[in-house]
Amino acid sequence: MIGSLSQEIIFTSGGTEANNLVMHTAVKHFGKTYGSTEGARQQLPHVVSSVMEHDSVKLPLQHLVAESCAEVTYVPVSKVTGQVSVADVVNAVRPNTILVTVMLANNETGAVQPIGEMTERIRRLRRSGHETQRILVHTDAAQALGKMRVNVQDLQVDYLTIVGHKFYGPRNGALYVSSADVQAPLYPMLFGGGQERALRPGTESTALIAGLGTASQLVADNVDKYAVHMHEVRDYLKRRLQETFPGRVHFNSEFAAETDVLPNTCNVSLLGKELSGRRVLSGCRKLQASIGAACHSHAEVSAVLLSCGVPPDVARNALRLSVGRETTRRDVDVVVEDLRQAAATLQGS
Repeated sequence: MIGSLSQEIIFTSGGTEANNLVMHTAVKHFGKTYGSTEGARQQLPHVVSSVMEHDSVKLPLQHLVAESCAEVTYVPVSKVTGQVSVADVVNAVRPNTILVTVMLANNETGAVQPIGEMTERIRRLRRSGHETQRILVHTDAAQALGKMRVNVQDLQVDYLTIVGHKFYGPRNGALYVSSADVQAPLYPMLFGGGQERALRPGTESTALIAGLGTASQLVADNVDKYAVHMHEVRDYLKRRLQETFPGRVHFNSEFAAETDVLPNTCNVSLLGKELSGRRVLSGCRKLQASIGAACHSHAEVSAVLLSCGVPPDVARNALRLSVGRETTRRDVDVVVEDLRQAAATLQGS
C-alpha cells in the first residue's frame, strides 16, 4: 500500500500512539546523539510543524514546549493553496532542528501537502553543508491513505503514520520507520515484552493486524478505482448543493488550480447567520457529518479553516462532508434534501 518493507512497519493502537512515538523519538534522539556535543548542551531540540496538524501531533508538541523539552516553530498555511510553503519550512530550520512533521493531506480541507518536495529540500539543505545533523521527517498520512496513491519512496520520509479505520480497516494503526540509506531511529515509550522488536511492547491483537493487512491490500489493488468513484460522487454533491442553495454555498476546500485535494472531501458552508454548522447538523434526520475534525466535538469554529483564510462567520457554518467507496448519487440526493429541510426550519421558511 505504501511501498515499504515488512520490517519497516511497527503496529500500534492507532494514529495517536504512532504520532506520539515519533515526537518522543525526536527528543530522545537529539539528547542521545547531539546532547553531548558542544553547543547542543545549551539548546533544546527544535521541531518544525504546521498550524493545521491533527491534535495527536499538535498537543504532544505543546506538551514538550510546556515541559521545556523542545522548541517548536509552526509554519502557516497559504490562503491561496491551502498548503504549507516548502520555502517556509526550509527557512524555519535551525542548527538544532531535529524533526519536521507535516501531514500528507489535511483532514478538514483535503488539501494535499507537498511532502516529497519538502523532504527533498530538507535533504538537500543538509547535503549542502548548512546543517550538520540529520533532520528527521515525519508525515501523518491518516487522511490520505485509501484516497490517493502513497509511496514512501516518492515521499522520502523517515516516518509515516497509518490509521486503519480511515481506509475501511479496523481501529488500529501502524508506523512506517524507514530503513532506506540510514535506519531512522525509534525509541520505545513503553517497556515490557519484546513484541514489535521491543519498540512497541505489549501483546498484539492478531485479528486487528490481519484486518489491517486485508484493508491495506484492498487499497493497494483498488485505490485508483476508489478515487475515481469518490471524485465523481463528490463533484455531483457540489453541483446538487449549488442547485439547492443558489448563491448561498461557500466551498471551503476549493483552492488554486495547482492544489490537489482528496477526492472524497467537500467542506462547505451554507451562508446565513442562522445556519451554523452545529445547528444545521442537529436539524438533520439522516446526514451524519461533522463541523471540523471528526474526532473533535468541542470546537465551534475550525482553526484550520481560519488559518486557510476562511472568514470566521463562514467557518462557523462549515460542514465537513465526505463521500466513500460505496456512496451513490441517490445517497447524495437524500442528504441534500435533508440539509434543505434543516436549513428551511432554522430560517423559518
